[in-house]
Amino acid sequence: MSRPLRALIYARYSTDLQSASSAEDQIRVCRQLCEAHGWHVVEEVRDEAISGASHLRQGFQRLHEAAQDGICDVIVAEALDRLSRDQEHMAGLYKRLAYHRVKIVTRSEGEIDEMRVSFGGLMSSQFLKQLAEKTRRGLEGRVMAGKSGGGNSYGYRVRRGFDTGGTVITGERDIDDAEAAVVRRIFADYDSGLSARSIAAALNAEGMAPPRSGGKGSGSWGSSTIQGNWRRGTGILNNELYVGVRVWNRQSFVKDPDTGKRQARLNPPEMWVTTEVPDLRIINAALWDRVKARQAGIREAMNPAGVSDPRPRPERAKRPDYLLSGLVRCDCCGSGYSMINRTRLGCSGARNRGAAVCTNRATIGREDLEERVLGGLRNRLMHPELIAAFVEAYRLAFNEAAGRRSSDHDAARKALAQAEAKIAGLLTAIEDGMYHPSMKTKMEALEALKMELTAKLAETPEPPALRLHPSLGDRYREEIGRLAEALQRPSTRPAATGILRGLIREIRVVPEADAPGGHHVELVGELAGILGLAEGQAGISRPDMTKPPRVARAVCSSGYVTVVAGTGFEPVTFRL
Repeated sequence: MSRPLRALIYARYSTDLQSASSAEDQIRVCRQLCEAHGWHVVEEVRDEAISGASHLRQGFQRLHEAAQDGICDVIVAEALDRLSRDQEHMAGLYKRLAYHRVKIVTRSEGEIDEMRVSFGGLMSSQFLKQLAEKTRRGLEGRVMAGKSGGGNSYGYRVRRGFDTGGTVITGERDIDDAEAAVVRRIFADYDSGLSARSIAAALNAEGMAPPRSGGKGSGSWGSSTIQGNWRRGTGILNNELYVGVRVWNRQSFVKDPDTGKRQARLNPPEMWVTTEVPDLRIINAALWDRVKARQAGIREAMNPAGVSDPRPRPERAKRPDYLLSGLVRCDCCGSGYSMINRTRLGCSGARNRGAAVCTNRATIGREDLEERVLGGLRNRLMHPELIAAFVEAYRLAFNEAAGRRSSDHDAARKALAQAEAKIAGLLTAIEDGMYHPSMKTKMEALEALKMELTAKLAETPEPPALRLHPSLGDRYREEIGRLAEALQRPSTRPAATGILRGLIREIRVVPEADAPGGHHVELVGELAGILGLAEGQAGISRPDMTKPPRVARAVCSSGYVTVVAGTGFEPVTFRL
């Protein structure tokens, strides 16, 4: 008697506005489906409060891993759109599951085939597009009526209650007197000559609560909170609502297909929707004009040539000035380390937000930091375990390609044998006096197929057995030795830098007086995992380890090395 199919149940709901019980309900009906088919449920996976348009979901990625590890025979979901609402991601999932012989079955559609994937993905994409268009149309009508199109600016509070007809009030705002006083103070201080950085430091020192940011940000005032971007209308000093003018649709958001993150793009002025809301005025026009004049003067002083290109040009996107630009973070407050002079990096939180946010005034030389990171690469990537891992990866890739060639070769040989058998059958029938004119056409088609398959087999011989070249390890050492050279050579530096930066999520610097350069340096990301493997860490997740320990320690020449082996998308940490 054959064993029952092993089923993995997947459930997802989209936003925090939906009930968490939605996932439980989905799992319940999927379990009923599994019981009806006699399937054994081996695992339940869920993604909660996350859009189906993104593939960067821990549960969604788990489906790929489960199929690859061979722990299930069928993926069960309530409906196809629970798995994904993106055509590309759904097609990719189906393709990979089919490769591992894992079926997809939903309660709504039954067993999923290629046609259902194509049609379902198209319908889901159209649903998202139409939903976005309807939402935008509704928001535009609300704004045209003088109401808010969503979100809330600092200095205002959402009006709660019911109108005279008993309907819930939506889209109305009232001035928050306490926050409005802070707004007036910021404008007055800036008008008197104070910088945005000085104003932010003073507000933090007084313990003034900053604008709410939905759980994001540092929870303190920063110069960017005040100064913002004048073109996009962000920042306290650029919010026209403070002078009684509401501007909507100034910018739109598009999702990066690689990262899944939304990117803001400035819309042309003719697409903006502007309405007068005098009841929400906090700043008088004269003060607003003086602040705008000072901002314009500062921009002119910083750009005496007057170079200006308001159009977003992705091909002119600014590349990092230095190898590690934008990756270095202060371990004390989480702020970035930025250049404070020509040669040294320091905590921007301590400098832009004041001592109330961070007291770390230690600095580190840029070249010294880069050398420590690159030095760790050069030294640790030569470890015998990494060379062995490189050779093994090459062997697996070769065998996979050879397996595909062998499968194609076997299929062609089998088809040739079937064609020859049919030809022999026709000849036997003719010899027995059973000739019919239609046999001639069939014989010609079979002879043509035989010639085609014979030629194909001649062009694609049996794949050879893998014989690893004895100098393969030497080639690995040679390529690693060229790393520093590639990062310095102008022709290869952009590509090499991009690859290296793609392996590093962030670099944490921990100020400590007795450490080299006054800092300990920790790498976070895939590169940290690679370096941990070079040190033989048990805490690094490997293919032969199903549940690696979350934290492991080992001693190397530079002292304790901390390796954090997380799950899903958690980064790995490695100290240099």
